[in-house]
Amino acid sequence: MIQRVTVPGLFPPPAYSHASVVEAGTRIAFLAGSVPLDADGKLVGKGDPVRQAQRVIENLTAQLHAVGSDLAHVLTTDVYVVSAEPAVLSAVWDVVEASGLSTGPHSSTLIGVNCLGYTGQLVEITATAAVPEGDRA
Repeated sequence: MIQRVTVPGLFPPPAYSHASVVEAGTRIAFLAGSVPLDADGKLVGKGDPVRQAQRVIENLTAQLHAVGSDLAHVLTTDVYVVSAEPAVLSAVWDVVEASGLSTGPHSSTLIGVNCLGYTGQLVEITATAAVPEGDRA
């Protein structure tokens, strides 16, 4: 169902693929940005991008389960981090990598930004995932 491609001749990406291809007829879920808020709308991990990334992954997992998918079926992500520091970006990427998202490995872009939508928010992840035939919601 999913073909993950690392292109020969291009620099090999660390723990993700250059492209993911899904056969026609597969159900695809396009998920809104997952944010580090709890069920009451309170920010989790104020000032801590690693803790926020962990909460974002928890929320992303819930979004995926709601549509009948999971982290292993994620095709692509955009990971937004409020920082221009490579060490902070790397720390957030370590959370992404440890989560199971890189099992595929999926295609991803890690982006340092100036701000995100909620006060104090440091991390957000958007995702596109395949929904396995037997697990459709």
